[in-house]
Amino acid sequence: MSRWLRWFWRGFGRRQAHLGRETMTLIDRFTADYGAVQKIDAFAFLKHLEDNPDASRKHGKVVLVTADTPLKASRGEGKTTTTIALIDALRSRGIDAAAVLRQPSMGITAAGSKGGASGGGKASLTHPELVDWGLCGEMAAIAAAQNLLVSFAEKAVDEGRLDEILVPRVSEVPSRSLRQIAVDRGKGDIPERVVLTPTCELMQIVVLSRSMEEISARVGAMIAGTKDGKPVVFRDFIDLWRITNILGDAVKPAATRTVGGSPVYVHGGPFANVSIGIPTLVSVEMACALHDVVVVEAGYGTDAGAQKWLDIACREYGAQWPSAAVVVTRATTWRDDPALSWRYPFHVRRLEGLGIPTFPLINLWSGEDDQTDSLRGAAHDLGFREPVVGNLFRDGGDALAPQLDDFVDAVTSSDTGDSQVDSHKGMPVVEDVRWVANSAYGVPAERVVARAGFEESLARAAHLMDGVGGDIDDLALVAVKSPATMTDDDSAPEASRTVTLKKVEIHAGAGLVQVNLTTSLTTPMPKIV
Repeated sequence: MSRWLRWFWRGFGRRQAHLGRETMTLIDRFTADYGAVQKIDAFAFLKHLEDNPDASRKHGKVVLVTADTPLKASRGEGKTTTTIALIDALRSRGIDAAAVLRQPSMGITAAGSKGGASGGGKASLTHPELVDWGLCGEMAAIAAAQNLLVSFAEKAVDEGRLDEILVPRVSEVPSRSLRQIAVDRGKGDIPERVVLTPTCELMQIVVLSRSMEEISARVGAMIAGTKDGKPVVFRDFIDLWRITNILGDAVKPAATRTVGGSPVYVHGGPFANVSIGIPTLVSVEMACALHDVVVVEAGYGTDAGAQKWLDIACREYGAQWPSAAVVVTRATTWRDDPALSWRYPFHVRRLEGLGIPTFPLINLWSGEDDQTDSLRGAAHDLGFREPVVGNLFRDGGDALAPQLDDFVDAVTSSDTGDSQVDSHKGMPVVEDVRWVANSAYGVPAERVVARAGFEESLARAAHLMDGVGGDIDDLALVAVKSPATMTDDDSAPEASRTVTLKKVEIHAGAGLVQVNLTTSLTTPMPKIV
């Protein structure tokens, strides 16, 4: 082929590609194939909508799928399976529904400790192995970026800029030996620690940010460590593009589908007990611009992920208040331990008390079909809305579709409003914890007690914020707690349940203050199955 013909065909191809883009839907312009899934530049898409208010878009309503507090941290109640079955059922009824899921932690969740994050059986994703074992490398990129920050902090120690490192290294694979470590510098050891990637501050920053510029600013505001007792932030000694370049693809949600063909977006992976437990805000906002109903899965129980969606994402970061909620439970979790059976009704009533239409969903396991009538009867006796009952692993959305009349009516008629989303900025940290304990755990303020050393921990955290020109009371509260308990002892009588304040940690870049309550670890070990 002559040089002229090669030039012509290259130009023809470019012109044809340009014409093709003109006929694509808007979201296609921000979407690229990434192996078996697609990646969407949600930042650019949402910015385009902001700059072009007349652009065609939807204003989808958010439905929150949450759960009973599990009997054990190593067992799930079936939130992801329910989420997938729910959107399949809604779409079978002609409703444009989609789901937004978090990516699981490869070292804990997908290793068999509590199942993956891709559903199961008939309520599964098309490529569960991708979601469960690393997806498109988002978790690895966040880990690499956070660990690079720590490496810069170690170099800053060598150069005399720091004498203490506060930001932890991260790993996707847990190791008890790495919870507390010391780095030999040749001039004396520097204490450090390692936490699981989903629990780290950089993951929180990615989840809460709405642009790369915001991510850069938040990373710059992370406290690297101290020098002579004064906090030092990363923007003081590193070029932030070194970090944001690593995150270029990690900030783009992945798009996949259920085996039934329903759209699902997967992005972000923070744990709900030791972090914020919600998918990225941009993935939810993007989905709401594309679909009429967006089902968002929040981590662990209603006391964890749902509490953080409402009190962090909605109150402090402008996320949408849910139009309805589904609280998933197993029959065994709800009824078989009399000392803990109070928790499920508490969760349902709490959300109803916030004006959120809340639907109990009992996720049956094999051999439990004969319990359906008694479960419905128990739900009616408690004054719940009509319960939804089914074996979703076996039957998927087919089990839910005939039962969703009341649910669809509630979602379509719901007015999300803003009466429940007043910010808590400026509320003293301890007062904020007491508010959460009372509203989310059922423990009144007078039974929120401080362990020895808590006041010192709080004072140091406040000093760090003062040192970077901030106020600790302006940070959003993250309750760090056991995933399997709401209080110090959930089996105790109601009048004697307590919540103990243990320590405080600042995540200045993410804009969060973490308060440790019940037993919790940021490097939990997987269950051998």
